[in-house]
Amino acid sequence: MKSDTPTTVSLSVSGLRCDGCAAGLTKTLAALPGVRRAEVSYAQALATLELDSDGPSAAELVQQIRDAGYEAHHVAAETTAAPVQTLTLPVAGMSCEGCAAGLQKQLQAGEGVLSAEVSFALSQARIRFDPQRTDRGALQALIQAAGYTSAGETQQLTLPVEGMTCAGCAAAVEKALLAVPGVRAVDVNPALGSAMVEFDAGQSDVPALREAVRSAGYESPLPDLTLAIGGMTCANCAAAVEKALRAVLGVSHAEVNPALEQARVRGTELETAALVKAVEQAGFTASPAQPDTAPPGATPWWKRDSLQLVAAIALSLPMLAEMILMWFGAAPFLPPLLSWLLATPVQFWIGLRFYKGALRALRNRVGNMDVLVALGTSAAYFLSVVLLLSGHSTHLYFESAAVVITLVMFGKWMEGRARQSASAAVRELLSLRPQTATLLRDGREQLVPVAQLRVGDQVRIRPGERVAVDGRITEGESELDESLLTGESLPVLRGVGDPVTGGAVNGDGLLTVEVRATGADTTLSRVIAIVEQAQSGKAPIQRLVDRVAAVFVPLVLGIATLTFIGWLLAGGSVTQALLAAVSVLVIACPCALGLATPTALVAGTGVAARAGILIKDIATLEQAHGVQEVIFDKTGTLTRGRPGMTLCEPLAPLTAEQALRLAASLQQGSEHPLAQAVLRAAQSQSLRLGELTAFRNQRGAGVTGCVDGQPVALGNRVLMSQLGIAVDKVAARLDALEAQGQTAVTLALSGQAVAVLAFGDSLRDGAREAVMRLQSAGMRVGILSGDAAPVVAAVAAHLGVDHWQAQLLPEDKAAAVTRLRDAGRCVAMVGDGVNDAPALAAADVGIAMGSGTDVAIETAGVTLLRPEPRLVPAAFSVAGATRRKIRQNLFWAFVYNLVALPLAAAGLLSPAVAGAAMAMSSVSVVSNALLLKRWSIGDSLKG
Repeated sequence: MKSDTPTTVSLSVSGLRCDGCAAGLTKTLAALPGVRRAEVSYAQALATLELDSDGPSAAELVQQIRDAGYEAHHVAAETTAAPVQTLTLPVAGMSCEGCAAGLQKQLQAGEGVLSAEVSFALSQARIRFDPQRTDRGALQALIQAAGYTSAGETQQLTLPVEGMTCAGCAAAVEKALLAVPGVRAVDVNPALGSAMVEFDAGQSDVPALREAVRSAGYESPLPDLTLAIGGMTCANCAAAVEKALRAVLGVSHAEVNPALEQARVRGTELETAALVKAVEQAGFTASPAQPDTAPPGATPWWKRDSLQLVAAIALSLPMLAEMILMWFGAAPFLPPLLSWLLATPVQFWIGLRFYKGALRALRNRVGNMDVLVALGTSAAYFLSVVLLLSGHSTHLYFESAAVVITLVMFGKWMEGRARQSASAAVRELLSLRPQTATLLRDGREQLVPVAQLRVGDQVRIRPGERVAVDGRITEGESELDESLLTGESLPVLRGVGDPVTGGAVNGDGLLTVEVRATGADTTLSRVIAIVEQAQSGKAPIQRLVDRVAAVFVPLVLGIATLTFIGWLLAGGSVTQALLAAVSVLVIACPCALGLATPTALVAGTGVAARAGILIKDIATLEQAHGVQEVIFDKTGTLTRGRPGMTLCEPLAPLTAEQALRLAASLQQGSEHPLAQAVLRAAQSQSLRLGELTAFRNQRGAGVTGCVDGQPVALGNRVLMSQLGIAVDKVAARLDALEAQGQTAVTLALSGQAVAVLAFGDSLRDGAREAVMRLQSAGMRVGILSGDAAPVVAAVAAHLGVDHWQAQLLPEDKAAAVTRLRDAGRCVAMVGDGVNDAPALAAADVGIAMGSGTDVAIETAGVTLLRPEPRLVPAAFSVAGATRRKIRQNLFWAFVYNLVALPLAAAGLLSPAVAGAAMAMSSVSVVSNALLLKRWSIGDSLKG
């Protein structure tokens, strides 16, 4: 019988290259029998596992990690720097061990609780929990709900500490923390970059502990924060928000995206309240962006204030009609007093937002669109008031002020709608997240929030429901619609043992799914994070635009002043000079400049995500434009990666059945596609496999181990050479099979070659078309593979690829990519496996196939959500299209101002026409970006 209380084991792991390595190892460990939960941290080089009483030992876990290609050793439990807290709460009212067991069970079922141990003898409960999902008060409420009481608290917290290099550093951090009031114990681990602190929460808190670490000369960083920003109207507003955020203590970097109305802040000791206060003091609004809801801007001002826009149009329409008729020679028909009455609410009620924005900008010593509109319309309005009160009933300009405000508002309304459309991709992905799931526990169904699910739980997916988590089917068969997530238009059939992805829509079947990942670890969450990261970034050219926008408004004010003076010196009237200056103020707006890049970026990455192409950042877009060489891995990338065993040919006296049994028994420890082919062949013959020990994966060469105590090896000639095993007896057969395009390997028993196994793999649909499209775009295509030369040569010949290399180890692939880059080539690498990760990282642009491992996906700058080779040229196509839109937008934004400003200064544009032109400039930029939504995978590559 399993214990309700899991055992926590921590293992130090070395050899992790990236977060993808950690994610892949997490899945491997979580799949082991007896493992309740597994978490591997790349940053901390640490694996933390919760085990059942009959779970694997620490030694067995170490061996599993070594088999996965890493090194590990057992360390003290609970030294992880993850944001997990531990509370030891006294519990009064328990009368027996049964009370303790019942309370323990109730605590373990609580929201955010990772584990709980209740001791009747000690009258206490020790609880490990996620502080982002629950807190001390909620845990005490759980104890009270169970009929017991709890008071007082000893809190245990593990802080990440950056900058430690030796034991002396650890001693300094420990000394600083022990000096904090209420701290009872400190355990600092410099190797893991962490400090475990036990303290009295009544005397100290987390900010005090972090300040102590910082006072000792080290940092205890918190994650990046994303804020929803309200009140921005142009690029200069975004610059003001960035300036305010960077002034907050601990902020090292702040980026504001006006298209998404978001700010991403990075640094140490980030306090949300301080950041929000800084933004509010700058005159804007801010709140933490909610990851489980629609992104900020889902209900923007352009939607909330539609009533004001309608009122502005209604009040301005009579004056606009009069102005148009006067252009055709008609006489004014509105009484001057009525024009004043119509214009006043437009100016000071509907236009109040511009006055507020202008004051906010001036208070922050920046210029923005609001300053220009407020100055220009106020000049026209008050000039008309002065003329009217002086007895002039003609040549009034109330209509200019009112129409300008109305047109600017209308332009911002259209712009807002367009921006909302551009950022729809993230909202569509967010809509795929179910909020609840049907949990199977003790044979009963229970509807629970998705956040309460744990790895290993069983959930029921009914027909038509969305899959709530990433998992593996344990019962049932059905077709799943993954179109919104991967771009695949047709449903895919899934059965027992197949993986399912959160967000997919179940077809007609009833499924039972074992949870393999929840929350931020799910594919959908990672996809959303990648899209948001890309959309919130800034292109290098945008940083130049930001600098131009910062001086744009002061420059326009100077031009308006010179225009006014110039007209007076040229003999014009004060009215003519003022109207020309107003036209200059109104027509010049930094909005188009500020929106040119982010709207194109949001639209481009959004349409790419819908097609199943994830572009991680703006740097990848820039690099993709210049790619000259595209290198493909073969197995799993150009081929299906699911080869079948075509031959098992033994040497006497071994029989084919014996050889297959040995090979399959050895491959029990491998996840390689060839291993799966051997196991499928053995399963089809109902062979009983032997006991496998001492298994070891030789990357890029094969596997070794002991089957029933006998040393067995299976691999290519490289492995046989490394082991000193002669292949003379099978060399001719290997050559013949490889000449046929098959993958041939040798099986060795006790140091002697005893059989030859051959495997065939078919090309993926569209592989040849993908290569042809890349070549037609002027890119040279190559293949790097660990397979034998004849096999690679056959695939290359079929695809029309002239440049290929075979029998490469992972480091050889990376070296080949590096040589191409050193020769001045811009290189993209396409792969899907762990052995491709070094080459993906070495390339200018890494592209990971969606069928691949997490390490490949995390290393790459572009991820293809389905294993479709045609997505490779499509990725270059959408990257190029996005880049072209950015440059088109910037070109027209600059040209517009270069042409319009002189016309306005020359008096050739009235304020009303200038206002309409200014409004339409921003709309045109955003609308041009939205044309990217018409892009499709079928589009041909263009320069």
